Amino acid sequence: MAPFSMKTYRLTRIAPTPSGFLHLGNALSFAITYALAKRHGTKIMLRIDDLDQNRVKMSYVEDLFDTLRFLDFPWHYGPRNVKEYQDSFSQIHRMPLYHKVLDQLVGKNLVYACQCSRKKIAQSSPDGSYPGTCRAKHIGLGHKQVNWRLKTDQRPLTMQMESNELVSPLPAIMKDFIIRKKDGAPSYQLASVVDDIHYGVDLIVRGDDLQDSSWTQLFIADLLPENQFSKGTFYHHPLLMDNGEHKLSKSAGSTSIHGLRKLGKSKEAIYQQLGVFMGFSESVFSLEEFERAFNQKRLP
Repeated sequence: MAPFSMKTYRLTRIAPTPSGFLHLGNALSFAITYALAKRHGTKIMLRIDDLDQNRVKMSYVEDLFDTLRFLDFPWHYGPRNVKEYQDSFSQIHRMPLYHKVLDQLVGKNLVYACQCSRKKIAQSSPDGSYPGTCRAKHIGLGHKQVNWRLKTDQRPLTMQMESNELVSPLPAIMKDFIIRKKDGAPSYQLASVVDDIHYGVDLIVRGDDLQDSSWTQLFIADLLPENQFSKGTFYHHPLLMDNGEHKLSKSAGSTSIHGLRKLGKSKEAIYQQLGVFMGFSESVFSLEEFERAFNQKRLP
């Protein structure tokens, strides 16, 4: 096995979504991001992914800051409180950036309109991949209630990891993925990579369930002017599962840090639980102890 890279990166980020109370899976992702940032001498940014304003609640935004403080989680850039988030860091303020990239892709004739519903796609494609139904229909992009899809191909993409690199085409499930939704809002895939390019993120840490998203965002970055994202390093971490079967999620009502605190759970107990999941040889009771155990376990 190749040794882990000791390369220094400029910036990584945590990017929670304020659509529910943060849970143990979020805490695990934050802790792993912190450990990797310490390992590589990297600054951390807090980015709040709030594009879906219909699901955003101020109580969830407040919980986000409360939970980070409770867990003693530090960050160098991004909002420090709800007011800073609202005034300067909401993704709403970056809409011009997203639309600029959409315009660039349209200008390259890489975008087409799609009228297909999820139900129609599911009926024609059992695995959920888009069958390209509208690609040759030449529906005007100005039509109402259409998704904008990106014309994808099988070009090889390169994903840098800590100890090696992966080369693969875009996963079939992501063929001709959506970059602008029917309501006119940019998709998560587009906004996420545009944000990472804008802020200069070059160490991307996310869960195993988002590997397809990483390939998708690399595909977008490959179509844009030279950027650090295309050369960035990716780390996909294991997921905490609910009863060993399902990924913890806010939408599924998984146990939240907010709820655990109400039951009297301490941050020490939470870090201990995360350490058990990671299989550390000794118990950990703080973010610093988690970081040391994580990096010692992963030494070549």
